[in-house]
Amino acid sequence: MSTVPIVMDIEASGFGKGSYPIELGYSQRHGEGWCTLIRPEQDWVHWDSQAAQVHNIPRELLLERGKTATLVATQLNQQLEGCTVYSDGWGQDYVWLARLFDAAGCSPHFRLADLREIISPQQAVLWHATRLQVEHELAITRHRASNDARVLQLTWLRTLDASRVLH
Repeated sequence: MSTVPIVMDIEASGFGKGSYPIELGYSQRHGEGWCTLIRPEQDWVHWDSQAAQVHNIPRELLLERGKTATLVATQLNQQLEGCTVYSDGWGQDYVWLARLFDAAGCSPHFRLADLREIISPQQAVLWHATRLQVEHELAITRHRASNDARVLQLTWLRTLDASRVLH
């Protein structure tokens, strides 16, 4: 891959059956972030208190300030048209993204792919330590989707650079 990947992260109401996206964020190729809260649909009722302790986003805030699934899906399609977007939790993020687009009654105009597809074995060796270093340097105090996406993107860039130096 010769260009910086667009990286997406999704926060959710919990894991497993019934869970749904509550926040979606991504980091563009030049590091610009985009993030939005998602208002739960009427039938999106699953709420896992353990997940809420991690993302720290109250359901009341989603109901008050979240955007509708239709608006979020429309914005994503306009902004990411034709792009491949990477996620480190592809298996779960794919399900949550599908749930969002199903609620919106449309399909994504971009492809969600597993970040592991573009991480070389050399990068994988450096990944954990580099990610911790990036998190420390950015001193992010809130666990948010766009922050997580930026950390992943910077980790990918740094491990790519470091793996090139090693070879």
